[in-house]
Amino acid sequence: MKHEFHMRVHAAATVVVLLAAVALKLRSEEWLWLLSAVAAVWVTELMNTAIERTVDLASPGESELAKIAKDTAAGAVLVASIYAVAVGSIVLGPPLWEKLFG
Repeated sequence: MKHEFHMRVHAAATVVVLLAAVALKLRSEEWLWLLSAVAAVWVTELMNTAIERTVDLASPGESELAKIAKDTAAGAVLVASIYAVAVGSIVLGPPLWEKLFG
């Protein structure tokens, strides 16, 4: 984690989401959705890092195929992050809105 800026961002986001879930006293079903979203982001970020490092090792020079592999792995993280934002909005949005404005 010390070498990857994005992992630190994901760690901070994870802490914020979990603290919000505790503060909002979510039901276990809601926790499952949040945890699945957090896990999806972490799994794809870890795979992305592994793919990037492996590609760097196997192809230290400029390579269009290496670029495509890295971009595709990063795209997987983007998809997982969009999923996490959607889940977070659906699960945390209504109770947070109620707590702040209700």
